[in-house]
Amino acid sequence: MCLDNGEGYRFFLDLEYSLIIEATKEPDYFGFYSPDLPGFTGIGHSVEDCIYNAKWGMMEHVNLLKEQGMPVPQKNLNPKIIIQNEEALIAA
Repeated sequence: MCLDNGEGYRFFLDLEYSLIIEATKEPDYFGFYSPDLPGFTGIGHSVEDCIYNAKWGMMEHVNLLKEQGMPVPQKNLNPKIIIQNEEALIAA
């Protein structure tokens, strides 16, 4: 996955699963999760912080699944990063 910072520099992200980053009402608080990796979630204080935390957190999560003998989802061949506003939960 490659990101362009708008100044001609490209950054390659080594994510193996897609990532959803959600902005909250708090300006310095973001949540994230992967739709490809059930049970994986995290927080960060910026979008960049979330990407960094997710990269390492995904590896730890996969290792934990393996250690516990649980199934590991296949890697996403075309992972995406989606940044969106936090979705409101509706009580049933």
